Amino acid sequence: MSLFGKIFGGGGKGGKGPSPQEAIQKLRETEEMLTKKQEFLEKKIEQELQTAKKNGTKNKRAALQALKRKKRYEKQLGQIDGTLSTIEFQREALENANTNTEVLKNMGFAAKAMKSAHENMDIDKVDDLMQDITEQQELAQEISDAISKPVGFGEDLDEDELLAELEELEQEELDNTLLDVGAEDVPLPNVPSTSLPSRPAAKKEDDEDDMVDLKRWGMEAI
Repeated sequence: MSLFGKIFGGGGKGGKGPSPQEAIQKLRETEEMLTKKQEFLEKKIEQELQTAKKNGTKNKRAALQALKRKKRYEKQLGQIDGTLSTIEFQREALENANTNTEVLKNMGFAAKAMKSAHENMDIDKVDDLMQDITEQQELAQEISDAISKPVGFGEDLDEDELLAELEELEQEELDNTLLDVGAEDVPLPNVPSTSLPSRPAAKKEDDEDDMVDLKRWGMEAI
């Protein structure tokens, strides 16, 4: 049986393959196992390096053996690194495929639900229904307009005639107001309580001198 067959638990030709979720889980477990193996090899490499340094001058053979083991560990570590990269890529591809499968499954489920919802619908019936709804709305609007329209006395009156009568009443009111204002006694202004300013004394003396001169001139002329 191949390595992937062991990982995924595949059976014979007639066996059913694992689901994407099972395969993803198996790959994650394998990643964890290889990661632990990496940590183990890194510690072994560090130990062999310290052993080689310790026996470099004292025991050359032991130092060489330690370096050989270090090289084998490094080779195994490189192989594990490559395997982890491959497994990680495969796991991501499976996760994407599983996501796409779920998306398509849900889309198919929604499509079936929509088909089921429209199964009993007839486009002609829908058109007839919408037409009926429109007619009923128009009828309801007409009824509302009829109800809100004022009825009773006063509907036959001419609005222009009413406006003319209103203007006459306003003019009559204005005329009465003006007559009332004219009939009232308009109060005269009060006489100032203060006396007029007196003429300056110097001006009075000048006038008297002029009168004296005028009399003298008259006497001489006689």
